[in-house]
Amino acid sequence: MEVDPVLLARIQFAFVMAFHIIFPSFTIGLASWLVILEARWLLTKEPKYKSLYQFWTNIFAVAFGMGVVSGIVMAYQFGTNWSNFSIVTGNIMGPLLAYEVLTAFFLEAGFLGIMLFGWNRVSNRVHFISTVAVAVGTLISTFWILAANSWMQTPQGYELRDGIFYATDWMAIVFNPSFPFRITHMVIAAYLTTAFVALGVGAWYLLNERFPERAKTMMSMALGMILLAAPLQIFVGDLHGLNVLEYQPAKLAAMEGHWETKKGAPLIMFAMPDQDKEKNYLEIGIPKLGSLILTHDLDGEIKGLKEWAPEDRPPVFIVFWAFRIMVGIGFLMLFVGVMGAYLYYRGRIFETGWYLWLCRLTSPLGFIAILAGWIVAEVGRQPYVVYGVMRTADAASPVSAGSVSFSMLLYGTAYSLLFFAGALYIQRILIKGPAEIMDEDELLPDTPAHQHEARVARHD
Repeated sequence: MEVDPVLLARIQFAFVMAFHIIFPSFTIGLASWLVILEARWLLTKEPKYKSLYQFWTNIFAVAFGMGVVSGIVMAYQFGTNWSNFSIVTGNIMGPLLAYEVLTAFFLEAGFLGIMLFGWNRVSNRVHFISTVAVAVGTLISTFWILAANSWMQTPQGYELRDGIFYATDWMAIVFNPSFPFRITHMVIAAYLTTAFVALGVGAWYLLNERFPERAKTMMSMALGMILLAAPLQIFVGDLHGLNVLEYQPAKLAAMEGHWETKKGAPLIMFAMPDQDKEKNYLEIGIPKLGSLILTHDLDGEIKGLKEWAPEDRPPVFIVFWAFRIMVGIGFLMLFVGVMGAYLYYRGRIFETGWYLWLCRLTSPLGFIAILAGWIVAEVGRQPYVVYGVMRTADAASPVSAGSVSFSMLLYGTAYSLLFFAGALYIQRILIKGPAEIMDEDELLPDTPAHQHEARVARHD
């Protein structure tokens, strides 16, 4: 059976991208959290904040390095498997990706060394500025990457001459219709990802009766972020959905599982979409709620997938279920945050065993939600690489299926080894714990009494 090289190229890019996105989605939030930890240490001089900063900085360094290595391969694929895409969109995509390197990567690289190795070598102020610079760099990087990807989703500010994209309005290109919603959605998702990892690590330490004060600090700070970010994410997600309805209605129809155009469309909670037969099996829905959410009108009209030719529809089953996974995780995150706030108010959060186990088990939720959301965005855009303008099949390089298969095997092997080594090293850092990597003059018992004695001694 002959294998489609375009399909193999898509699978390869999906694998590399899915591997890569795990690390930036973690380091974006972690960099900002390091800023908060160092700021609190500078303000209070509490040793626990410095020890937590040093602890999470080691994890940040590993995740940042793995993100850089995996991202380099992703960029090379534009020239190997997607050369036609590079030729046709290079006048727009090239500058956007170059801006990311010039304004973000160099900023991060320039201050990362001071942040990691600057303790006792530079002043506290310079070190803090370096931490802030790295955090700002991660956000600037997010800005340009999301600007480029959002333009592919909702292209504006260009003209086509002889089949080549040329920029006519850079402001319209960067601030395209989906960009504000997508970057906000992504940054909040990154913060939630970091918060749930910190919450899970703190719960793990408490369950094992290790580093109790530092674990409680981690959980308290993470819970505060979750309570702020989780409801905000649901609100932003709703706004993003309205934007998709306006600019990518076929993707929205796949997300909602609607085949027929309807007024008063239901909110389909469960279904097994069948692309060939153009229908859903085992459908369970709430009448009119879909129209109410998307149009704010019980009788609002929602277009169905049959409005588009079969070759213009995205893969419905994948998009439909990836969207439900993402939304379901969002509400589960909100539940964890609200339940944690209730237990914290009752003074039982750190002694409630089932909740600590819940925090530990839900720590990877952010990564899963981001991967599911990325699948919705990218698979839902199909069959276009630039929505409505350039098809994915027209963007591929003229390479054989064998060549793509061989490179995919190499990438899979290399990435598996990289992930195993990085995960093993991070695991060792977690097992070692924050108290073990503190400066020797700060290796004090983790109790309020001893911390008070230490502050008095330093004051004297």
